[in-house]
Amino acid sequence: MIKYLSFICILLGICVGCVAKQPANYVTCPETRPEFCTRNYQPVCAERDTGVRCVTTPCDEAVEWVKKSNSCEACADEKVYGYYPGECNSKPHNTD
Repeated sequence: MIKYLSFICILLGICVGCVAKQPANYVTCPETRPEFCTRNYQPVCAERDTGVRCVTTPCDEAVEWVKKSNSCEACADEKVYGYYPGECNSKPHNTD
């Protein structure tokens, strides 16, 4: 039993290390998506799945950065993973 627990802990440690870490200002969309949004303008830069699946890394084509008028509109799109507050710049993942 201890051998299996050790294996699971090692496996989880490896998997946790594989997850990309986002800066503090990155907001992940909730699992339950909004159905209705207000029309206020508070732009966000959303990380959107393009549908491209790569065989090798790095894979810059798998996501695109798109401007959405607000956070609700961004997360209402089921292809959006999350967003940064504010307009998109050339490298949104480097914003502070």
